[in-house]
Amino acid sequence: MPHTKRSFLQTLTACSLAATLLASGGALQAKENAFKSVPLGVEAYIYGYPLVTMEMTRRVMTNVEKPEGTRAPMGQIVRMREYPSAAFRDVTAPNADTLYTTAWIDVGAEPYVLSLPDAGGRYYLFPMLDGWTDVFQVPGKRTTGTGPQTYAITGPHWKGTLPEGVKEYKSPTNLVWLLGRIYCTGTPEDYAAVHAMQDEISLVPLSSYGKPYTPPAGKVDPSIDMKTAVREQVNALSVEEYFTLLAKLMKDNPPNAADKPMVEKLAKLGIVAGQPFDGSKLGPVAKEAFSTVPKIAQEKIMLHMKEGIIDGDFKLEHGWGFTTKTGLYGTNYIQRALITAIGLGANRPQDAVYPTSEGPNILESYNGAKKYVMHFPKGQLPPAKGFWSLTMYDKDYFFVQNPINRQSISARQDLKPNADGSVDLYIQNESPGADKESNWLPAPNDKFILMLRLYWPSETDPSIIDGSWKIPAVTAVE
Repeated sequence: MPHTKRSFLQTLTACSLAATLLASGGALQAKENAFKSVPLGVEAYIYGYPLVTMEMTRRVMTNVEKPEGTRAPMGQIVRMREYPSAAFRDVTAPNADTLYTTAWIDVGAEPYVLSLPDAGGRYYLFPMLDGWTDVFQVPGKRTTGTGPQTYAITGPHWKGTLPEGVKEYKSPTNLVWLLGRIYCTGTPEDYAAVHAMQDEISLVPLSSYGKPYTPPAGKVDPSIDMKTAVREQVNALSVEEYFTLLAKLMKDNPPNAADKPMVEKLAKLGIVAGQPFDGSKLGPVAKEAFSTVPKIAQEKIMLHMKEGIIDGDFKLEHGWGFTTKTGLYGTNYIQRALITAIGLGANRPQDAVYPTSEGPNILESYNGAKKYVMHFPKGQLPPAKGFWSLTMYDKDYFFVQNPINRQSISARQDLKPNADGSVDLYIQNESPGADKESNWLPAPNDKFILMLRLYWPSETDPSIIDGSWKIPAVTAVE
């Protein structure tokens, strides 16, 4: 595989540098420093990838004066009025089934109060992510019902008294991403109903709760790249830039207690919370070898999609890879980094499972030059209490522009069954014909990726969680 080959060559280069030093009479300690720094640096890079990515995402999504489109200043709500378009590049693997209602907040100075209105039985969830991408709370229909509710999101060091009727949700970090999703069918009537619900959601600092509040205008930083995809910006950071930012962020977003061994490893590399990255601890040769760390780490993260099947982090069924290890990661740093890279903002498995397929098997990629069918036997559509959908992405996990503006397909398309009650989904570049277009998911003319979403997946037979429901294969047809 090409990724593995490149990683090998980069590691070999780093090792050659150390060998050169040894041949010139350098100290054994310096030689060991060079050999150890690269794999340790890769480990540290993978550990910090979620926190750095969250910060870079926050910068882009809050770099505006007032809420507009998919962005809003810190502490203010984005109320997306329609599904993201094919031009959306802020977050990888967005969905086209819910209207996002999101906000970025800093609870370091004081808590923020989130008020959710009566949803009238509508499916929604409002996961709260800390700076390391763990979902520390998730109010919504599955967990707290759809009645009115109010929460104070407090920082890790906050102590105080809350108003009556306000429940505390303590965040492990100062940085918090509220990533609300409200199900919507996409019709004009349902858009209007969800818009009304969105307008009733409020977010204010605790000091302003119960009082008239006008959020301050945001400050635009012209130095922030607002065009390049966030993942590309993160991957382009030099090793010095990356670890300097990580150390800075760790001050206000402390690692978990279970991360202590990793924090000690970071310190050996000169990465200490609140302090600039000190590369001098590496020595000149090790420092040069260390420059290979980002590229090697990035490839290792992406390879985990396949390697995780061996490790047990992922399952593989008929070309579909999926995991029930999302939203809460513990010390599984490589899993956390991969989910950050391909699906930032992923929910806990009880709320959503995201089977993903890059091809009909592990060796073959999907390509729009071919036509594919996904066949569901009668009564075996994806079992979900919230909703299910099949979403189309390009090779980089972004939406695909197409003539009918359909990014996902689900029961809301009024799928046409076959005579025996089974359902076929047609996945191809060109229309399968007017009589089959209700079941058509448009594909690009080159490589693409499919993601099947099951929100609030059934926990009893049939269930994807316990394996009693199997995902059908996507097969090429002539």
